Amino acid sequence: MRQFPHDFLWGVATSAFQIEGATNTDGRGESIWDRFAATPGKIADGTDGSVACDHYNRWRDDVELMRWLGIKSYRFSIAWPRIFPAGRGKVNQAGLDFYSRLVDGLLTAGIEPMVTLYHWDLPQALDDKGGWTARDTVSAFVEYADEVSQVLGDRVSKWITHNEPWCISFLGYGNGEHAPGHKNWGEMLAAAHHVLLSHGQAVSVIRANVKKAEVGITLNLVPAQPASPSAEDQDACRAFDGSFNRWYLDPIYGRGYPQDVIADHVAAGRIPSEKLDFVKPGDLEAMAAPTDFLGVNYYSRGIIRSDRIPESQNAPRTVHAEAEKTDMDWEVYAGGLKDLLVRLHQDYKPQRIYITENGAAYATGPDADGRVRDTKRVHYLRTHLEASLEAIQQGVPLAGYFAWSLMDNFEWAYGYQKRFGLVFVDYATQKRIPKDSAHLYRAVVARNGLDVELAA
Repeated sequence: MRQFPHDFLWGVATSAFQIEGATNTDGRGESIWDRFAATPGKIADGTDGSVACDHYNRWRDDVELMRWLGIKSYRFSIAWPRIFPAGRGKVNQAGLDFYSRLVDGLLTAGIEPMVTLYHWDLPQALDDKGGWTARDTVSAFVEYADEVSQVLGDRVSKWITHNEPWCISFLGYGNGEHAPGHKNWGEMLAAAHHVLLSHGQAVSVIRANVKKAEVGITLNLVPAQPASPSAEDQDACRAFDGSFNRWYLDPIYGRGYPQDVIADHVAAGRIPSEKLDFVKPGDLEAMAAPTDFLGVNYYSRGIIRSDRIPESQNAPRTVHAEAEKTDMDWEVYAGGLKDLLVRLHQDYKPQRIYITENGAAYATGPDADGRVRDTKRVHYLRTHLEASLEAIQQGVPLAGYFAWSLMDNFEWAYGYQKRFGLVFVDYATQKRIPKDSAHLYRAVVARNGLDVELAA
């Protein structure tokens, strides 16, 4: 059978900064991404999020799109600067009212909201005081989570604290590709710690405010394979998995930070000693607060080759990348999703798993007849749904799938150059056109299974 469980949660996902626009509307404060995008050279095409998909004004039309898709749930994020323009302190009621209207509109359409509290748009006022490198940001986040869950908790039961702590910390503070654009390993590790700590502290606050709350966190995870059986590649793969995956998984499942990765950081001179100064008594216990689900964002796998020895001295490669790449230059490898889900189930045993993001960037636009024949995305979607079903058949408690993304949007440091949407957005007119992938997804959701075909 190619059917999903009867209660499988089909959804789509977006994030506030990528679609809302209206960055100077109704009292919203400045975010780190507003500042970052205004800095010359930071965004590939020189754009910003001031208009994006104009979702702030067009949300009703977008909810109608979701209703047409037939999805059961919509994962979206709250813009922290809309709620607390200065990061904490005085609440901006207009910001809360916007999300309250959105939630009501979704429920009226028969769509369950899933709220992500933090999808990277930290209030600039908090970054001015150290951002995620400062422990004070932890308490500011908990206050923010408290306020939002009090207001929306009577209608929203599913909550995600953070989206992709690896991106927040490494891309924001390690290599500087994302806001706030710092390049400091010590800051990166401190930021990662404070994000995970704020997650742990917020879990109980959300539970106190929301009856029948389901609370989790979303991690972007990359299953890794050594490029060859050589000892060097095996160790490089261990190190990659440790810093990319286990550094975030282990603490939230009560194991603390992986000691082998700490030793790697010391050996590389990234930190002075194995004592992590930012870890205070009680932190690791707080970070391991029990959660109801793990959100998983999967896009591709990693084939890891050691750079510690010359290529000529390493063993011949035995694992080779598939030929197909997305516009992000990411390998298309659906088998990695199944492998990842099975590994998470076996090693960490989350109660439930949601695939909170999965998708592909392809630039396909409308043909002369106005149809968007995104055949590569159709193939990507179909094969990754097949992999999801295989994981369920192997006992993985996979409870839902959220396609990334509902529509084309502002793709962070790439600006508007990369299109991940099931729905094409003409940014000049804001016209939305469902792509062939949207029609496929609609059919899959309607059938709750994969035995569907698209018209040529």
